[in-house]
Amino acid sequence: MNPFIEVNPFEPELATGRKRAKLLCQQLNALRADQTKARKPIYQQLFGQVSSAYIEPHFFCDYGSNIFLGEKFYANHNCVILDCAEVRIGDRVMFGPNVQIYATTHPLDPVERATGKEFCAAVSIGDDCWIGGGAIILAGVTIGKGSVIGAGSVVTKDIPEGVVAAGNPCKGIKIITQKQS
Repeated sequence: MNPFIEVNPFEPELATGRKRAKLLCQQLNALRADQTKARKPIYQQLFGQVSSAYIEPHFFCDYGSNIFLGEKFYANHNCVILDCAEVRIGDRVMFGPNVQIYATTHPLDPVERATGKEFCAAVSIGDDCWIGGGAIILAGVTIGKGSVIGAGSVVTKDIPEGVVAAGNPCKGIKIITQKQS
């Protein structure tokens, strides 16, 4: 089953949604470091779901309304989330700097690509994941609960829960063992 849906980004409703998100991202990115309380109302306007999050500047997204953040989400500097489709991020997830999520892609055929259409597929990141700096997560990917994605990885396929995965393309390299309490 193909998880990708076709969209026309030039539809007025989508163009309006992107403009709204760009303005909210500009407001968020303009806040001083000590204006932590001023972030929450912008998060609530921007995202489809958010409770407790902290996002370092600069942050960029396409729509924001397709981003659903779990409890205690943290994103370091220069995070980009292209949320043409839903992007669901679990509780206690941390992003290193320059993490990028692309829930969108374009046709491979140049004639078809010239039409401007896009393909979108949801991205899901489970609870307690850590995404290393500079990682790129592509459309349609699910990262399982408790996994760690190494810095600079390009995640093109699903990653199971409880593993360290790294590389381009990203692959599981180690199983994470739980410490006994």
